Formats: sequence, C-alpha cells, structure tokens
Amino acid sequence: MTATLPEPVRTLAFLDGGFVPAASGETFDSLNPATGEVIAQVAACDVEDVDRAVASARAAFESGVWSRKHPSERREVLMRLVALLEENLEDLALAEAIDAGKPITDCREFDLPETIGAVRWYAEAADKVFGKTTPVGGDAIGMIVHEPIGVVGAVLPWNFPLSMLTWKLGPALAAGNSVVVKPPELTSLTTLRFAELASEAGLPDGVLNVVPGLGHVTGKALGLHDDVDVISFTGSNEVGRHFLRYSADSNLKKIVLEMGGKAPQIVTADNADRLPLVAEDLAEAAFGNNGQNCTAGSRILVHSSILDEFVDALVTATDEYTVGDPLDPQTTLGSLIEKSALERVVQYVDEAVADGATVRTGGKRVLEETGGCFYPPTVVTDVGEDMPIAREEIFGPVVVVLPFEDLEDAIRIANDTSYGLAATVWSRDIDDALTAARAVRAGTVSVNGYSEGDISTPFGGYKESGFGGRDNGLEAFEQYTETKTIWITLH
Repeated sequence: MTATLPEPVRTLAFLDGGFVPAASGETFDSLNPATGEVIAQVAACDVEDVDRAVASARAAFESGVWSRKHPSERREVLMRLVALLEENLEDLALAEAIDAGKPITDCREFDLPETIGAVRWYAEAADKVFGKTTPVGGDAIGMIVHEPIGVVGAVLPWNFPLSMLTWKLGPALAAGNSVVVKPPELTSLTTLRFAELASEAGLPDGVLNVVPGLGHVTGKALGLHDDVDVISFTGSNEVGRHFLRYSADSNLKKIVLEMGGKAPQIVTADNADRLPLVAEDLAEAAFGNNGQNCTAGSRILVHSSILDEFVDALVTATDEYTVGDPLDPQTTLGSLIEKSALERVVQYVDEAVADGATVRTGGKRVLEETGGCFYPPTVVTDVGEDMPIAREEIFGPVVVVLPFEDLEDAIRIANDTSYGLAATVWSRDIDDALTAARAVRAGTVSVNGYSEGDISTPFGGYKESGFGGRDNGLEAFEQYTETKTIWITLH
C-alpha cells in the first residue's frame, strides 16, 4: 500500500497570501491511516499564528478589497477557482485518499465533484441574494439589507475535508467575508492546497488564511479570539460545547454548530417485495465513508413482520463491500481514520456481543498486517434499545437492526435519542411516509432513498445535532451576514 502524495505538498500555514512556518517552528505528523506511516509534517500553529491570521483577515476585510468588491466580481474570482479545482481534480482526489484513508473512487466521483459544485453554486449565488423593503406608508422607507459579518472562523472535520471546507467557504466568501480556517489535524493537506489555488484564482491576500494545528491549541485560540465575528464548526458534540464556552468567555461571537447523529432508517411492512433494493440503499447509508459520517444510518428500524427477510437482504448487500487499499479503484471501504477510531468500533461491537447481541456479518478487525485501521462493515441484531451500540454515535461501519410493531412505535424509537440530524423512511404509503417524515425530529428526512439533499437544500440538525444555523442552500448566507435595518424618514 505504498502511497506517494502528488506535488506540490503544502505543509506550512497560509497567512496573508503566502506559506509560512508556525511562529514556534513546531510541526505535527500527518499519518496515512491505511498504513500508519508518516506522510508529512505539518505546521503546528498556536495563539501567535492565530493572532496573525485574524489580523490579516481583519485588515483585508476593512480594506474593502473583497468585502466591498461588486458581487459579480467576487463571482468571477470564485469561478476561476472552480476551473483550477477542475484542473487539479485528480491530484486533490489522490491527496485526499492518502491523507484520509478514503477510497480513491469516492474521492474522484463524489468528494471532489461535490467540492467543485459547492464553490460553483455559491459563486453563482453571490449576486443573487437581495435585501427588501417594508410597507411602512408614505412618510418613510424601511430597508432591510444584508452585510458581510466580517471575520469568519471555520473549524473543519476530518471525514470530508474538502467538501466540508467549501460548504463553509462558499457562502462565506461569496458574501464578502474574510476567513480563517482551522483544518482538521488528521487531514490538513488538501485545505492548504485549496488555499493556494484560491490565491492563484485571484482571491486577495488576507481574505483566506489557513492555520493548521491541534484542536485544543489552534481551535481554542480561534474560538477565544476577540476579533472573530462568527465560528462555524462541524465536528463532535464535545468540541462543539467548547466553542459555546469560548464565545461566552470572549466577545460573544456567533457560533454555528453541526455535530453528531444517530440517524434512524424506518422500513415499513409494505416494502416486503423490494427488500434487496431497500437493503442496498440502507447499507450505503450505514457504511458510506466507513460510517464516518454524521448522517450515517446506523439504526435501521424494521417492521417485525419482515425483520428476518430484511436482515438476510442486508447481510447480502453488506457482503458486497470490498475493504482494502484506498488507492485501489475496486475498494469500496478504506481505512478508519486512526487507531483510536478502530479501538472505539471494536469496543462497541464486543460489548454489544457480551450483552447478548448477535453479529450477522463482520465484527472483527481485518488487514491488520498492513498497519492500517481496517474494520469490515458489520451488521448487529438482537440489540436492546438501551444498549450503547443502539444509542451512541460510533462513527464506524456498524449498523444495528431493531424491530418495531407499528408506525407510532417506529417514531418513538426514532426520536428516543439526543440527536436529530437525519433520517430515512422507506414506505409505499404516502400517508405513512409523510406522517413519519413530519414526526421524526431531524433536520433532513429522506423518503424512499437515503440522502442528505444537495447544495441547494439547507443542512443541519435538531436537538444536540445542531445549533445556530444551517449549511447549504441560500439559508447558509444567514451564518455569514448581519441583517441591518435602514430607516429613512421622508420630508
């Protein structure tokens, strides 16, 4: 599984339009999760570097070089970035596969197209977001306008490094903000290359800054900085709570959080004649990106009358996955991101079995001789609703199957969680499908096919899955703009 990163490999911080080492000179290792080998040493930024990045972003914002540029001109710069991303798609996909342990086919055919599509969509939207006036009578005019918020701090997850980057940068830059990105320490390389391409496309110096580093140092410094106007964070609930505290302890900056999930997938009895189709879809929901996805369909709720037949179909669909070298085009599941992730998955499955659950397929580490963190897609049945494997986010390729007796029971089980990010309902009955879709407390509910929507639909969660706003859609602009009322009295 020898893997070589494509040139150029950027490992320094990106500040004010150029690459610089961390002020301390410190670095951290970036590992290939499929082999355990060090592939790069990346600048470990600290408080001083974050101060420099924020100062650069603020100066660029106040200068108006980007914030007051006509939206159509911002669109043109972002469209040049789209062209550069397309030109460099293969190298970016390869770097992402090596750095994150993701199958190269997924990177080429899903991650990079979604990344490019997000930049294109927000580039095209840059000059199409309007304010409005209010009906106030003949002696005044009430204008409601939207202005860029200022300096945006974007703190990113490691599971979809580039696509999550553009979910935030797309609307933030299109709206006229300057941005400081703290990339995931486990997968920083493509973010640094993206910043270089953005500069090449004509993004002014200081508008985009990247400070790689450790979360408890670099992320914390960004969260506590008094000159950052908003933090948009995607990641764990534990870290999300820290950002709320950082806001309270600093300038009360706006905080937008997209966090974990334990997505239920409801399969009603009227699917009896299409169980292979349903099982294939829900296997993809559970195991896509190795289950390292906040919307992973890790709980499948099946009507008791079709439970056994569905489990058989799900096992068949699961056994079609190929676990192996991420750079092999035939691989459909690569490596888990790091050793601790593998250990967490093993612990959840082993403890469930000890408590009486049954592993129907998978359930044991594979390819250990590679040095990588490989675990097969795993189906677990005979699970109690109160077991940790059925309630807690595992972030690995593990799905549990639970029976229900009627739709009311399914909705009860689906909502019996602190999360509320996503769900799926498979039903031929439009009443049942819409009843469940309306009743399940989740930000995205798909019907008859797992989906997160697309760039045009807002994405975020209920309850502990989300806070403060939505990614995607025109709604994402609300994170990165201030709403101002201008009241004009006529004489």
